[in-house]
Amino acid sequence: MKKGLCAFLACALLAGCSSSTSTADDKKSEGVMTYDEYVAADVNSEVTIETYVQAKQSWWSDNGQGLATFYTQDKDGAYFIYNMPIEEADYEKLTEGTKIKVTGYKSEWSGEVEIIDATYEVEDGNYVAEAVDVTDKLGSKELINYQNQKVSFKDLEIVESDGKAFLYNYDGSGTQGDDLYFNVSDGKNTYSFTVESYLCDKDSDVYKAVENLKVGDKVDLEGFLYWYEGVNPHITSVNVK
Repeated sequence: MKKGLCAFLACALLAGCSSSTSTADDKKSEGVMTYDEYVAADVNSEVTIETYVQAKQSWWSDNGQGLATFYTQDKDGAYFIYNMPIEEADYEKLTEGTKIKVTGYKSEWSGEVEIIDATYEVEDGNYVAEAVDVTDKLGSKELINYQNQKVSFKDLEIVESDGKAFLYNYDGSGTQGDDLYFNVSDGKNTYSFTVESYLCDKDSDVYKAVENLKVGDKVDLEGFLYWYEGVNPHITSVNVK
């Protein structure tokens, strides 16, 4: 369940914080959209936004062109920036909280709204988003309003995924190092969550934590509210209760 280009990515996690450590600048520069204007913009239209890096997938090279994918957010909402052209040295400088101005095209892929064909420039400012508890939004139409934001889920139960606590790949066809898929229940419905291996690799704490899960475990989770044919959070933290 990957985009073809993603197969070349290796993983790096720029971990988010569970609480805000800085304040986002509320004022937008001239020509920059507010989050509401971005949401209202047509798919395939050009957009310009100011946002703050929260996490990133690894830099990689496609025929000599450096690319990377970023999870970003401001005080009003989040923006998923897919395969933005960037040189490796500059990629390393885009640390957690860095403010960037991005111009690209709003796109949608299987429900996930993202910015593609982007260019960027670094601006003054720093902001680390606080994880928003959206447990009570699971199963509701409201949940999509938090798409791509850093979120948390409380007191969920691990339920079977094809008879197991987790699977390598969505269908169990993978091996260690591939994405991890696991099912959780809020007592009403069951949802599929993912540890995205390009974001949190097999050596990361969250990957190892999921490999140690047992059916029936109660967990608190954090991650980014990615969307693929419905809610498909990219989990970055697992706390077994």
